[in-house]
Amino acid sequence: MKKRYIRKYSKSYISLFIAGLMMLTACGRVAEVQEPEITYTQEEIEDRIRHVGRHYDGLDDGYGFSLFSAGGGYATTNSYNGGMVMCEAAVSEDCDASSVSQSTVSVPVTPIDSDIPWNTEGYNSINESGFINTASNRFSTFGADVDTATYSNFRRTVYQAYDFYKHDDYGYGYGGLDPNALRIEEMINYFDYSYPEAEDGEKFSVSQTIVPCPWNEDTLLYRVGVRAEEVDISGGSNIVFLVDTSGSMFWNNGLPLAQDALKTLQKNLTENDRVSIVTYAGSSTVVAEGLRGDQHKEIKDAINSLEAGGSTNGAGGIITAYDIAQEYFIEGGNNRVILCTDGDFNVGTSSEAGLIELIEEKKETGVFLSCLGFGAGNYKDDKMEALADHGNGNYFYIDCTDEAEKALSNELWSTLYTVAKDTKFQVEFNPETVAAYRIIGYENRQMSAEDFSDDTKDGGEVGSGQTVTILYEIVPVGSDYDVPTVESRYGNDEETSISGSDEYCVLNIRYKEPDGDKSELRTYPVTTSMFTEEMDYDTSWAAGVAQVGMIYRDSDFAGDSDYDDIIERLSQDPSVMTDDLKAQFIYIVGMLDEME
Repeated sequence: MKKRYIRKYSKSYISLFIAGLMMLTACGRVAEVQEPEITYTQEEIEDRIRHVGRHYDGLDDGYGFSLFSAGGGYATTNSYNGGMVMCEAAVSEDCDASSVSQSTVSVPVTPIDSDIPWNTEGYNSINESGFINTASNRFSTFGADVDTATYSNFRRTVYQAYDFYKHDDYGYGYGGLDPNALRIEEMINYFDYSYPEAEDGEKFSVSQTIVPCPWNEDTLLYRVGVRAEEVDISGGSNIVFLVDTSGSMFWNNGLPLAQDALKTLQKNLTENDRVSIVTYAGSSTVVAEGLRGDQHKEIKDAINSLEAGGSTNGAGGIITAYDIAQEYFIEGGNNRVILCTDGDFNVGTSSEAGLIELIEEKKETGVFLSCLGFGAGNYKDDKMEALADHGNGNYFYIDCTDEAEKALSNELWSTLYTVAKDTKFQVEFNPETVAAYRIIGYENRQMSAEDFSDDTKDGGEVGSGQTVTILYEIVPVGSDYDVPTVESRYGNDEETSISGSDEYCVLNIRYKEPDGDKSELRTYPVTTSMFTEEMDYDTSWAAGVAQVGMIYRDSDFAGDSDYDDIIERLSQDPSVMTDDLKAQFIYIVGMLDEME
């Protein structure tokens, strides 16, 4: 990483102080004075990125052997939950492994044979969206997506790939996540953005920017930032934990990590909540039923009692969990089944189509579904995503204890409390200003233009205070970019309804209330006057994450994207010094750069 220094963004402290005194005199009260921004040297920024990046605790795969940590330090596996015990000299390249007392997990050691395929993980392939000529189709329609599973799964595999890249001691390498499985919108939506809160009476706040595209000088980047309203959560939650205790969940990154995650969530529940626990292996078992949320000891004891072993009859467990959720249903509250599994169903209804049919039937009861993915090697991302999508719920992949804390403690209420159901987006581009466009990500959320106003077609669910970020690369009229053309025998005499408009496009959002059946429409035009030469930090960060995804997927549209340039630009974001996840991401990009 090159040595660089960040620009200084501090203002005149004296003028701020005088303005504060004037406000005090005029209003009779103290005005809030803006704190000056702290400036860091590039060395300080790089030190923080290294410090955060090297403290990832998800490298233990549970096979009973120790792994070297990313960054050159020797690490050993804990006897519980996959945590990493770091050598004190982990930050140096000359850490003496013999100085570390090694503790391995108490599970059978599985020999690795490089001639035997060991990775049976399942993913749906993604066909990247290309440019669409606005003259032939000016509507882009898709369902909302606030899932983040792809990013944490991507993080796990990059750390593992780098681990074997640095210390390939076991006779085989690790190639990382299948590029075709990378859902770029989930990577972008994983991070926090400083979008404004929704105004009173509005379901969403919407901010939009148009800037020069950082990877293609002939195109523009259109960014949409949506933030949902925050709602009162006093109505209580009725939660059924549905936990896979089959043999495939035996390893530390399976059931033990799931138990840690559930204990993280239960600490935030109150007497207004109800908790039940159902397990499934060859058959389903009710471990706890209808406990008050403040019965923390009873809930924790029930979680600790879970043990893995047997086959996986997921459908049987789902039916039992929904039956219990119905029994303890809270009117006006949050009623949800939280499924914890690797998705490797192999008994009973196990096909993706059969499970989807079951979930779609059960969601009509008013009980939503959230999926928490665990494990590696046999992980079934395709089934997990399908279940969450068709169950009106969310999908997370838990790769480490920090992710469990993020998903189930820090973001608990936004995860559980849906404020907008069947949310859909439709962007209509103006052929007079936009020659072509392409959406970045959301490939498996695409809908026909006619489905936008059809309330029988499902969109996506958005929780309290959750944010959604959308990126389009657009080709303005007059650009030198080679736009795909469509030849028509009969021509196109259809005129736009507002010919001569200075708009690039208009953003339309449809959504339903959580208990509603009829959608409401909101409209937000984007004019050419909104174009700016400089990217704000939110747009820059979202663009950088998208660029990493495009490079990783070997996209035809990555243009001039380069890992080192992305590191340089994202390191200028002041939030890197306070947001561990952003600092860690830059470290991950550095690992990818080195492996490339």
